[in-house]
Amino acid sequence: MRLYDSPFAPNARRVRMFLAEKGLDLPRANVDLAKLEQRSDDYNAVNPFQVIPALELDDGSVITESIAICRYLEELHPEPALFGSTARERAEVEMWQRLAEFQLLFTIAQTFRHTHPAMREMENPQVPAWAEASRAKAMTAMRRFDAALASRRYLAGENFSVADITGLIALDFTKPARIVIPEELGNLRRWREDVAGRASAKA
Repeated sequence: MRLYDSPFAPNARRVRMFLAEKGLDLPRANVDLAKLEQRSDDYNAVNPFQVIPALELDDGSVITESIAICRYLEELHPEPALFGSTARERAEVEMWQRLAEFQLLFTIAQTFRHTHPAMREMENPQVPAWAEASRAKAMTAMRRFDAALASRRYLAGENFSVADITGLIALDFTKPARIVIPEELGNLRRWREDVAGRASAKA
């Protein structure tokens, strides 16, 4: 297998964190987003949707989308279970993973993509009004996550999961998006510090 990776893509980092939690290492091919290598003919032959990451299997087939890659790796290496171990746990992890992805990561990423000068070439046209609407939605979501974390250690309960990886990736993206996490969200800040302290967060 070979992982097409980029150090600056949040979804690629999500897969790297997942691999680190599993204790796995894969050969990697770096795709330079700053040079728009994701639009090159070579990478288009791997993933015509021109996004990172992508996992090329030994038979030449390709899996794209970070959560699909993580699910595939979970099937091959089920321990530690990062998608849950029981029917209820799997449902709750799926729920919180989707909430973290669509309520946090998507809105924060859209704020970044539609405001940052470096994204002009990749996000054309940039829509400042959409960025501000996304910023407001991200702030609302953070307050809701803070409330949920008042009664649990991790997003889906007491066990660390892929939902926490997505959540951390999202909150770490607040800095380039110029979104400030409110000081009063103590539960969210406690959770972030906990997850950021894991060795996998450096992946």
